[in-house]
Amino acid sequence: MPEPPEVWELPLKGSSRVTIKNLFFKMTKLTKNRKLALAKIDSTKLYSVEEAANLVKEITTTKFDASVDIDVRLGVDPRKANQMVRGVVSLPNGTGKQTRVLVLCTPDKEEEAKSAGADYVGLDDYIAKIKEGWTDVDVIITMPSVMGKVGALGRILGPRGLMPNPKSGTVTMEIGKAVQEVKAGKIDFKVDRYGIVHSTVGKVSFAPDKLVENVQEFVGVIQKLKPSAAKGVYIKSIFLSSTMSPGIHVEPKSLGV
Repeated sequence: MPEPPEVWELPLKGSSRVTIKNLFFKMTKLTKNRKLALAKIDSTKLYSVEEAANLVKEITTTKFDASVDIDVRLGVDPRKANQMVRGVVSLPNGTGKQTRVLVLCTPDKEEEAKSAGADYVGLDDYIAKIKEGWTDVDVIITMPSVMGKVGALGRILGPRGLMPNPKSGTVTMEIGKAVQEVKAGKIDFKVDRYGIVHSTVGKVSFAPDKLVENVQEFVGVIQKLKPSAAKGVYIKSIFLSSTMSPGIHVEPKSLGV
């Protein structure tokens, strides 16, 4: 069997991830459901966010409640510090995901963390577990006074996107507030090396209008974070997809950008 082509060298339009995702659907043996999904998407059309929200639900046939993902390709050069895009957003309808939160704090903050809904609370015992390879959480929140201990876990937590950061609100003295915000749907995001921001904005079970509200909030925050050094078109393309679906190209103007 011949080696597959190096798809990363293709002149991609839109989001690299979902473009390759669509290419994967076309190159592999298509199931009946995949054929139906691709048949419902016009690859030459830019869909309004409302149309995309309805269509992503229509083309998803998984037996589980799939996540709805957004991919926003930006006209920035992430290699330059003055063009880095990173921020946090509180989705009005949450992500639909049960976020597992670990709080690494001193004993005087443990009750506050537990009352706010943290799944795991402690310090030295969890630091030891993490050093042994345990990372079965989605978000880690800590306080400035223990960052000396937490910082030593950078090699383990960094590659997994779990390292607490003051900019994302996960290094704070307001432990309870931070836990509540994360549980309610607060997420942090960062542009990748290809200039794309990826995130989850809900579940397929969400009503279309709830998905639209989340997408509008997410894109609105990205728009506000436009670096002054970024020239030309800032938001180049937006794609919406579910865990097992092809990507749907969204018209940026339908989101006011």
